[in-house]
Amino acid sequence: MVGVYGLDGEKVSDAALPSVFETGVRRDLIKRAVISLQTHRLQAYGPSWMAGKDTSAFSYGPGRGLARLPRVTGGGPARGRGAIVPYAVGGRRAHPPVPERVLSKKLNRKERLLATASAVAATADKEIVESRGHRVDGVSEFPVVVVDGFEGLSKTKDVSLALAKLGCSSDLERAKSKSIRSGKGTKRGRKYKRKKSVLIVVSSDASLSKAAGNISGVDVTSVKNLNAAHLAPGANPARLTVYTESALKELEMRFSEAI
Repeated sequence: MVGVYGLDGEKVSDAALPSVFETGVRRDLIKRAVISLQTHRLQAYGPSWMAGKDTSAFSYGPGRGLARLPRVTGGGPARGRGAIVPYAVGGRRAHPPVPERVLSKKLNRKERLLATASAVAATADKEIVESRGHRVDGVSEFPVVVVDGFEGLSKTKDVSLALAKLGCSSDLERAKSKSIRSGKGTKRGRKYKRKKSVLIVVSSDASLSKAAGNISGVDVTSVKNLNAAHLAPGANPARLTVYTESALKELEMRFSEAI
């Protein structure tokens, strides 16, 4: 059994914990599932097929006492300089990336289901949640279950207040900080690194997803769309997760095959 809490943070009833929470925590499967999901966002890339080859250079052939590499024709400082071949300045790449390469990694359906079930089970373990970096001193029970009225909230301030009453205020404060990313990602639309905070799992996220969208680090998803990447960002379980009472009942139906 697990306690069900109201929007004021007070315990209102008890609910039976679905058997999915008894699944063993398989970090290896969770990592494979998250990597598989991450590869689905990759796009094919590769250089132009003429890159390094758009030149007047040609090989003089044998008999001149020179290497046979193609040399630039005409006048100017580049005359006679090597071109086209991979070891020449400005030449083509030897083995460039090709758009035909299959970037996505596949995962068996039952393995993917078991990985998600394992990530769900990890959210009920306080030690694993804390080890991920979440601040859960104010949280009284794991997993965190809230009444269905939480799904009907349509204002950001109401969602923030409800999460604070549930003991998540310290973790929400932690997620407000951001840092500048190192490397070239800063030039590619990923300048800042932001922390992940509370994940809210609901049966229907129509209004709540908009209301929680402005809270830094908070994500909302339905049981139907729940996956390992939601529950273990960066393949690191277990994220601080809040379930609604209806979502808890739906979990049993979705993961019955994985148990």
